[in-house]
Formats: sequence, structure tokens, C-alpha cells
Amino acid sequence: MAKEFKRYLVTSALPYANGPVHIGHLAGVYIPSDIYTRYLRLKGCDVISVCGSDEHGVPITIKARKEGVSPQQIVDRYHELIKRSFERLGMSFDIYSRTSSPVHAKTASDFFRKLYDDGKFIEKTSMQYYDEEARTFLADRYIVGTCPKCGYDRAYGDQCEKCGSTLSPDELIEPHSAVSGSVPVKRETRHWYLPLNEYEGFLRQWILEGHKEWKSNVYGQCKSWLDGGLQPRAVSRDLDWGIPVPVEGAEGKVLYVWFDAPIGYISATKELTTDWEKYWKSDDTKMVHFIGKDNIVFHCIVFPSMLKAHGGYILPENVPANEFLNLEGDKISTSRNWAVWLHEYLDEFPGKEDVLRYVLCANAPETKDNDFTWKDFQARNNNELVAILGNFVNRALVLTKKYFNGRVPACGELNDYDRQTIADVAAVKASLESNIENYRFREALKDAMNVARIGNKYLADTEPWKVIKTDPGRVKTILYVALQITANTAIAIEPFMPFSSAKILRMLAVDKFRWERLGAVDLIPAGHEIGEPELLFEKIEDDVIQRQLDKLAATKAANMAAEAAQHVEPQKDTIQFDNFQKMDIRVSTILAAEKVAKTKKLLKLTVDTGIDKREIVSGIAEHFSPEELVGKQVLVLVNLAPRELKGILSKGMILMAEDASGKLRLLQPGDVTNNGAIVG
Repeated sequence: MAKEFKRYLVTSALPYANGPVHIGHLAGVYIPSDIYTRYLRLKGCDVISVCGSDEHGVPITIKARKEGVSPQQIVDRYHELIKRSFERLGMSFDIYSRTSSPVHAKTASDFFRKLYDDGKFIEKTSMQYYDEEARTFLADRYIVGTCPKCGYDRAYGDQCEKCGSTLSPDELIEPHSAVSGSVPVKRETRHWYLPLNEYEGFLRQWILEGHKEWKSNVYGQCKSWLDGGLQPRAVSRDLDWGIPVPVEGAEGKVLYVWFDAPIGYISATKELTTDWEKYWKSDDTKMVHFIGKDNIVFHCIVFPSMLKAHGGYILPENVPANEFLNLEGDKISTSRNWAVWLHEYLDEFPGKEDVLRYVLCANAPETKDNDFTWKDFQARNNNELVAILGNFVNRALVLTKKYFNGRVPACGELNDYDRQTIADVAAVKASLESNIENYRFREALKDAMNVARIGNKYLADTEPWKVIKTDPGRVKTILYVALQITANTAIAIEPFMPFSSAKILRMLAVDKFRWERLGAVDLIPAGHEIGEPELLFEKIEDDVIQRQLDKLAATKAANMAAEAAQHVEPQKDTIQFDNFQKMDIRVSTILAAEKVAKTKKLLKLTVDTGIDKREIVSGIAEHFSPEELVGKQVLVLVNLAPRELKGILSKGMILMAEDASGKLRLLQPGDVTNNGAIVG
């Protein structure tokens, strides 16, 4: 029998305050969290939703150092940007706090001190990498070197992003600091560790036996960690930015950010209400953590162990983590600017908050990594939101205005089709509830949209615009039913698209309904005057989408250029001037060009070198069409020994350069020059 709960505590992973929020964060964590919270509120549940900025750790200090500002300035900037972006998207957190707040500092410090006083930590001295130039110990992520497995020369001290191997800094070949670029040294340092190995038995029982209902990706990752054996994990760090370790003799040491951040949920609740303990310490509270898959270990293994060590706190009932969302087939990356940033979207698509919410839920990476594409975004808006939801609501309201002066007509006798339609709407509720309560938000969104689909079909089948000519009384019943379905649609979509739900209610001129009313057919009384109909959604044109694709293309080109700049081929061996003088390079004009049969890459070019007209075979067919080459002046190495290619004797070489994107570029004189002019 399912456990009954009196109240709910919903937490959303704290976004890191070193950059804006992007669509990957939204699809993975924040849209699901908001859907769940809004649903519980509509049901009249006692629920609070907490979140806030994660503001400590090495990345903050590195960004501050690069920009020549203080860490506080960095977190202030991004905290405000993130908070405002969430508000504009309609995220309904009860509080959006931050881990640099005084309340959090005291809460985290007290938490650490209790575990310290209770002897829950072990103290260890170890040798760790230290950057003498930057005067800081280096987290694994900030040591870069060559991967011993695949030879990638920018592997991190914890992982190689090219081959995916898990690494330790000691395994890297030629390690250097990502902060200053200098070669780090090993220094002795003392830290406190939480012995996770001592909590293995508790975690096995609690997760593997007690929570088999958790999502398979979460359960599987937890099992893998436990089967691999847990190790003590440091809870302190050598850093000058963070919450100081509250122990005498720990100067220059702060709480490790993974220990500090989840306590942010507790401190945020404290800031919100003096009754915070009933949400954190009562067994009749259901706590749910919404996170991305990269946070599973912290929320399912580490934080529960911390709470268990402390004592008195409840543990999460569920941790519905999503997988990752990619962008146009490529991994979203803050460092490469490969993302759709929330604040930019809100500026560039005003009034379309719900379009983004809808698309990210419909395409959420619930069981596997998914891909966001702008074409899919456009198609879902035009084919689903406009053509189904918007179309139904608009028709129901406009016809009521047209035929009955905007007053809800009285319902006459219902026929079998009316009754079946009403039953179909009522049947949505059970499936919708089950899907939301089991964190299947994609399926739940389909259920909510089904209310509009049922309404669309009802109007299409009953054809009130035709029946009005012969049986106006029947049209009264049809539109009465259609308006009740419209009101039901507003209830069903509210957790997913709150702005659109509010707009429907405004057009109907009614107040918000409670969830329990979903499925009812007496939501709007006969005689009620509705408001003015407006379009709920508008079609998104191709040029709008093309601008976004162009923006991404520019980002990709900039990334390739930056990548190429870091990987310029080293200079070749020194040659003598005499060697260079032996090369005869001439300005030439391409007279004709054609593809070489049965090849993908080869073109046969006829060129006028000023000396003669000759044929050259060049492997450039994937970069140039024959037509665009004819008439171009190029540089040709004319005294290269001839070689036969596909039965054609090639006499010379066209000189090219390969740009950062891998595209070949012709080397040409700046102005028209006589053929045969010598380059030297």
C-alpha cells in the first residue's frame, strides 16, 4: 500500500553561478520540477519548491581571475541573471536562494560541525597538485594533460572527454595547470573525509531494496556505484572562496562544494519558513529531488549519507533524474557556447515562454539522451500548438461570439456522441495523474493535449457552422459542450503551459479551477459572458528559425577557428634558400574543369600557366564545383614531377590552404595578374 503524505518538499538542482541557464538545464531539471509542483498546488497539496544558485567552488575563482574581478562579482552577476530568467519563464519556486547567503553559511557550517563533533569524519594527509604561480591547490578538473589511453592532449585530471576514460591526475602525461598553464608540483595537505564505505549497507538496503520503483537510469547508476565499492570522499578543499571549515587550525580551507551545495536546499527552506523542520524532519513529508544524471551520485549516495550521518533528517522518496539534451546533434557545452541560452530565447521570442516549455517537455530526455533541433521546435509549434490547441480554443470562442454574442448558450438534450465526448474528456484525468505522479511528464503532456484533440474532433464532427442554418438549438448544445472542454483544457495544460492556461481563463472570463474539477461539464454556467477571443499561439516562420540556425553556425565556425588556433601545425624542418628557389610557382588561370569519372574527390583541371596549357588532377571535388573554378586565377607549382592519376597525367599542383572548419581555400593573387608571373 502506497504511503500517504501530508506535505511535499520539491528540490531542484542548484544551477552553478558561473554562466546562464540553457535548454539542457531546463529539459533535465527545471521544467519537470515545475510541472510536478504546479500539479500538486492545483490539487491543493501542502507543497514547497526550493532552489537557488550554487556559488562556491574552483570554477568561480577561475572565471573571476580571468576577468580580473572578485568571485562575489561573478556570482552576483549570474545569480541575478538566472533568477530573473527563471521568473520570466514562469518557474514557480517558493524561494530562489543562494549559497553565498549568511543563512546558508551558518547552516552548512553547523552541519559540518555536528558531523565533526560526532566523529563522523576521518582526517587524512595526502600529496596533491599545487599551482605555484596561481598559489592554489588544483581540483582534478583543473589539471590538464595528455590522455594515457588515447593520446588526446587536453584530457582533464578526472576524465578524457575524447575517449571517455575515467582518469586520475597522476595518470596524465605532462600535466599542467588549467589556471596558469604552469607545471604543478605536489604538496602535502590535510583534509576531512566522509567515509562513504561505512554507509554501503544502509544505502544498499535503502535504495536497492527499498526503492526499486526509481527510474532505471537512477537505480542502475546507484547499483553500479555500490557494486564498485564506495571510497571515503573529501569534504574540504584548499581554497580562499567558500565557507571556511569551522575547525581550529583549518585556515585556508573551505567546505568542498559538493558537501556545501545540497545543504543549500535546507538553508533555502529555513529562509522561506520558520516551520522548515516539518518539511525536513517529518516522516509524513515526501521529498523529491529533481536533477540531471550527472548529479545522481551526489543526491542518491553522498547527500543521503550526509543526512544519515547527521541524524534527524528525512531522505528523498524519489530522485527522478533525466538524461542529457543535445543541440542539433552536438553535446551542449557552456565553454564552447554551444547552447540555447534561456535569457536570449526570452528576448528573441517574446510571449513564447510556453512554446519552449512545451517543446522541452515533449522532447524531454527522460530515458535516453535526446536532441533539440530548431526545425522540430518550429514543427511542434506550428503542427501541435497552433493547429491543435490554439485552433480548438479559437474556434470554440469565436463561434460563441458569432452565434450567441459571447454568452454561454444553454445546454439542450445530449446525444450519444456528446455523452461519449464528455466521457472521453473525463477519462483523461486518471492517466494524466498517474503519469505526473510517476514522473512520466512526456506522456502526461500528451494526455493534457488530448483534451484539446478531443475538442477539435468534436467540433469537426458536429460542424456547428453548418448546423446553425437548420438547427440553432443543437448548436447551443454543441458550443456549451465545446466551452466546457475549453475550460477543461485550461486545467489540464496549467502545469505544463501556465501562461497559455491563464490566457484561456482570461478569454473565458473565469477564475482558475482546482484540479478536482478536471472532467466536469459545468465549469462555466449558461448565460456567462466570455471575453474577447485572441490567438493562443502564432505560426513561426522559416526566417525566424533560419536566424537561430545561422547563429549556431557562427558559433560553430568560431569554435573551429579557436580550436585551429590552438592546434596550428608546428613549423617543418628548416630548409635553405636554395631549396625554395628550386620551386617554380606561377600565377595561372583555370580554363576548364570536370569531375574525374568514378571518383568522389578528383577534378581534372585545364590551366593556362603562361608557359603552356596543361592538365592537373586535384582532390578538391568535395570543396568546389567545376563551374565555380572556371576563370579563377590560382597559384600552381609547375615544376612538380608529373604523376598519373586515374589514367590522367597530372602536371603540377594547385596551391591551397585549409581553414579552421576544414574547408579548402584557393591561394590567389590579390589582383588580376598575367599568367606565368613567378611567385617568389
